[in-house]
Amino acid sequence: MAVAGDTARSQGFAEMLKDAALASLVAAVLAVPLLGIRLIDSVQGLLLDTRIDWVWQAALVVFLGRLAMRLLARGAMTGGVAAGRRAFARFGERLAGWMGPLGWLMLGFAIVLPFLPFSDRNVVDRATLVLIYVMLGWGLNIVVGLAGLLDLGYVAFYAVGAYSYALLSSTFGLSFWVCLPLAGLLAASFGVALGFPVLRLRGDYLAIVTLGFGEIIRIVLLNWYHVTGGPNGISNVARPSFFGLEFRAPIEGEPATFSSFFGLDYSSYHRVIFLYFLILALAMLTNLFTLRIRRLPIGRAWEALREDETACRSLGINPTNTKLSAFALGAMFAGFAGSFFAARQGFVSPESFTFIESAIILAVVVLGGMGSQIGIVLAALLLVGLPEWFRDLQQYRMLAFGGAMVLIMLWRPRGLLSNRDPTMRLHPPGGERAP
Repeated sequence: MAVAGDTARSQGFAEMLKDAALASLVAAVLAVPLLGIRLIDSVQGLLLDTRIDWVWQAALVVFLGRLAMRLLARGAMTGGVAAGRRAFARFGERLAGWMGPLGWLMLGFAIVLPFLPFSDRNVVDRATLVLIYVMLGWGLNIVVGLAGLLDLGYVAFYAVGAYSYALLSSTFGLSFWVCLPLAGLLAASFGVALGFPVLRLRGDYLAIVTLGFGEIIRIVLLNWYHVTGGPNGISNVARPSFFGLEFRAPIEGEPATFSSFFGLDYSSYHRVIFLYFLILALAMLTNLFTLRIRRLPIGRAWEALREDETACRSLGINPTNTKLSAFALGAMFAGFAGSFFAARQGFVSPESFTFIESAIILAVVVLGGMGSQIGIVLAALLLVGLPEWFRDLQQYRMLAFGGAMVLIMLWRPRGLLSNRDPTMRLHPPGGERAP
């Protein structure tokens, strides 16, 4: 019996080796035109160069990966994988229990970040970019995490907010504080316009329609040259001011600036810090609004719609109004973030609102845990912050996205912080209210 078992195991391992070798051979054939051959521009013209070592490396990686997958599927390492999953789950539950103190600690660190010894213009500017994606993630969380509506065109509302501020500011001379709510309202109206055609769609069909909507907005911005500037975009967008005090060098005979009003030496770093605290305030308002609305009837209706639309109808909840409200509110916060983006950059163009931006925002929501506010912050730090702080990782960003999504689906399908506090709590037995 033991000899027969050893023979079966050896035959099974031989089949695994054959399968891995076949996969590596296919990978080598595909890698020859993709990696093994390239054209070099020289004084003699275009020359053909070969990189056979890259082909063998790709084949070796595929061989080892395929063999590892077969071993996992056979169960040779099932115990270790199960133990790893249990450890990861325990870590996620423990981290979820620390969400309250962790949230306050992260907020305190964000407030004092510009004044820390190691902080400079570069650090604050990158932290501002991370906060933009945090705000976008919290806005998309309303649509995807709470209402359960898969939206692949969220960047369209981001673009509407940015172009709304740029056009209103450059055409009518309106200030940032006037354009900010207007940009949110315009983006919300586009959210309602998107919501009507997709009322009866679910799942993959909804994702395809929202993806098409995002591409329509981008193409319109690219081709409506007389209004949007086409591929050239809109430049010289007005920057926000601090209660009318502009962040520029003071000029004698002109209105007071921020530095002259407060008796400070002029520094362009003041504007960077102001923009950082502005997006921090906008992000925190988005967070507080989301936490509050989850406990209201509309928030509970979103979660009921996410769990089961048929049961939602049987409870007397109107799915039409519920979906439209989710799209409108999520789009409104994207419009706020877009107007801030335009004010920060001073320039907007269609290249800033491609599908990859929607993919990044959706990856932040899924990786952090749909419905988890702090999880979105952690995911934004991982997916946006790390490539910004380590520029060498920029070219591996999409590889990191794919790997992170695969791992999170295998080890933690509901996200890093999938545990959410219930919106309603039952009273304990005996009729006494819970403290």
